[in-house]
Amino acid sequence: MSKKFLPIIITLVVLALSILAGYIYGQNRLNNKDNDNASTPSKKIGQNQPPAEGDDADPILAKIKDMSLEEKVGQLVIVGIDGYEIDADAQELVDEYHVGGFILLKKNVRDTDQMLSLINSLKETNAGYKIPLFLSIDEEGGRISRMPEEFFQIPTSKKIGDQNNSELAYQIGSILGEELKLFGLNMNFAPVLDINSNPDNPVIGDRAFGSNADIVTKLGIETMKGLQAENIISAVKHFPGHGDTSVDSHVGLPTVNNDLDRLESIELLPFSEAIKNKVDVVMIAHILLPKIDADHPSTFSKTIISDILRKKLNFDGVVITDDMTMGAITNNYDIGEAAVKSINAGSDIILVCHDYEKEKAVLQSLQNAAKTGAIPQERIDESVYRVLKLKEKYHLLDRTVPALGPEKINKKIEALYQEYPSLEG
Repeated sequence: MSKKFLPIIITLVVLALSILAGYIYGQNRLNNKDNDNASTPSKKIGQNQPPAEGDDADPILAKIKDMSLEEKVGQLVIVGIDGYEIDADAQELVDEYHVGGFILLKKNVRDTDQMLSLINSLKETNAGYKIPLFLSIDEEGGRISRMPEEFFQIPTSKKIGDQNNSELAYQIGSILGEELKLFGLNMNFAPVLDINSNPDNPVIGDRAFGSNADIVTKLGIETMKGLQAENIISAVKHFPGHGDTSVDSHVGLPTVNNDLDRLESIELLPFSEAIKNKVDVVMIAHILLPKIDADHPSTFSKTIISDILRKKLNFDGVVITDDMTMGAITNNYDIGEAAVKSINAGSDIILVCHDYEKEKAVLQSLQNAAKTGAIPQERIDESVYRVLKLKEKYHLLDRTVPALGPEKINKKIEALYQEYPSLEG
């Protein structure tokens, strides 16, 4: 090669290398830019990307986000009504306070047609709102029955306990569930899981399956399962155990001097097993246990509700109070303040069975506490979530039901008495 071409060749090589280096540098910049974009996702979700975690991923959270404070608070209260038909007070409790549900008592039941008409009218009143009602009742069998007289009576839990038959207990739960479904009810405050350990107990007695923890546990859970099989929400009661009381909480506040060791060895056993068997609702009793919480009855004891029931027994379902208009509360506390304390202690629903003014006092106290932060917003939302989740689980709808007679149910009850003659009497 001629020396005169050498400088030209060197220049061309250098120029080529420069071009190549620039190209490589540009590609590296482009790749780095793409990597940066990959580590910071776009706010727009691409076609093949899953939705981001958050409120939009959970329809219940999204529904809560759209609820007013009054709507949220309303879901935390179940109320009673006066008389045989819906009145202006009940209408206001739905329209203005957005209550989560109603309980029917014996004073609300004259006969089958009237009872069905009342329940259907409650549903029609609430039908224009987003969230269906809990429609509840105390139907245990025996002396605690709200059914019209056209229905044969279910035997007492004590009679069922004497049989100590799991299949019978399940049948009883199933029949109770069918009865409630006939009327469009969806929640039963039963079965009783109290152990009747105190012969002087004035309020439990034959409402319990017996004084043996194993029998109460076994038969109580089977009754609960029978109710659930009919798509009826079972609320077991009265946590942490009302069986060793000597005072009726309808008229006064019972004191039980049992410590946690005693509760864990006896009273808590049926509730613990019910939780393991997926109970949906636990009702809290109005009793004072000074060795566990000397300052608060169970109804608004954080130790009993949050520490023992929630954490120790691992229950994350719905906690409901016993009726706040019972003497145990109204004779000793302001009902509005008691309701606020109960929600802060971990309850999800306040049950107020009587007296429109007391029902309003509870709702207004909860609203005010939520507005001022006396009940944290997170605490309200936590309970609302549980309530809506339960209503969704049981596919509740404010759908009226047609009139049906008691004949089918009565045949099943009659067959039980024929199979187990000792249930009578």
